Amino acid sequence: MADQDAQDRNLPASAKKIKRSRAEGQVPRSRDLAHFVMMVGAGVMLSLGAPQASDWLQQMLAESLRFDASLLARPGFMGERLELLTLKAMAFVLPVSGLLALLAIGANIASGGWNWTMKPLAPRFSHLNPIEGFGRLFQWQGLGQALKAVALALVLGLIAAMVMKDRIASFIGIMAVPLPSALAYAGQQLLGGLAFLGLALALFAVIDVPLQRQLYMKRLRMSREEAKQELKEAEGNLEMKAKMKAKMRELAKRRMLAAVPQADLVVMNPTHYAVALKYDDATMAAPRVIAKGADLLAMKIRDVARESKVPVLQSPMLARALYAHAELDREIPAALFAAVAQVLAYVYQLKAAMAGRGVAPDHAPDPQVPPELDPHHKPNAGVPGDADLEDEA
Repeated sequence: MADQDAQDRNLPASAKKIKRSRAEGQVPRSRDLAHFVMMVGAGVMLSLGAPQASDWLQQMLAESLRFDASLLARPGFMGERLELLTLKAMAFVLPVSGLLALLAIGANIASGGWNWTMKPLAPRFSHLNPIEGFGRLFQWQGLGQALKAVALALVLGLIAAMVMKDRIASFIGIMAVPLPSALAYAGQQLLGGLAFLGLALALFAVIDVPLQRQLYMKRLRMSREEAKQELKEAEGNLEMKAKMKAKMRELAKRRMLAAVPQADLVVMNPTHYAVALKYDDATMAAPRVIAKGADLLAMKIRDVARESKVPVLQSPMLARALYAHAELDREIPAALFAAVAQVLAYVYQLKAAMAGRGVAPDHAPDPQVPPELDPHHKPNAGVPGDADLEDEA
């Protein structure tokens, strides 16, 4: 069953599945790269800090072997000396260990990238089942990792044995030289052995990094059913977003149509665009757009304006310019102040005449709109201006 399932998963992993696996803590990691980086870091620290390490070791040996009869007579002397030497050793070991840990973390980030998640820390009781764990040992992936670890151990052990065999006589001879010289020679020999081990680890890391990446992508391969299911989920999300956007547009449309009766004027072109304007000199610095629409929505704005006795002025250039450059619930652009002021003055004069408070205007205004604000404007091509007021009676 497992082999059949693996054969069905022949499609590359999608970006969504890779992201989900990373969220679960699954990323490609190369232990060999981390071992190589730590080995190089240890060699660099040893080469740079060998004199200081030698002095520290000599001081530690001198202090540990310095005592007299009066100190030995104290019951707690050995405990105090051991505690002091332990603290000094920790002061040397902890910074070195911390630096090596940082190098290991950097190597893991280099091989698989930064990934922060707490899910791998969650307990998985299925991993405590010895039967399942025994079965994983005979899977191809687990068997390959085990063989690689055995090969690495054999290679490193062989290199260490060859180095020790070649230099065993020298190590025996340093017993006859003073301690500082013996420590310096031992450091040199250790550094040489680390160089050979580093070369072997480098070879394994070069092979292991792309191998782990390939195995990771192989584990995430998808079957056709998984790909179809993921596609359905994506389409469902897109459909839901489209429905939400349509709902928002419908709510905005209703809100705009509800605001049209409060408008002072609706400017049209005369069928494609409609813009409803309102101006209150006590609360507004400039006329404000309270509704605008194109095509069917423009016709709806016109009908609502007629029902509400709101004047509708046909001014193609001004309607197009307002629709293109004026934002809903915002004041009109400063470049259109003069043109809008002309039509508003005409409307106010007409309303006053109809109420018996003045003389009716002679003709509808022809507002002057800057040609560059008209989205239909073409250089060196004039756009005729026309302004006719529809009879609202």
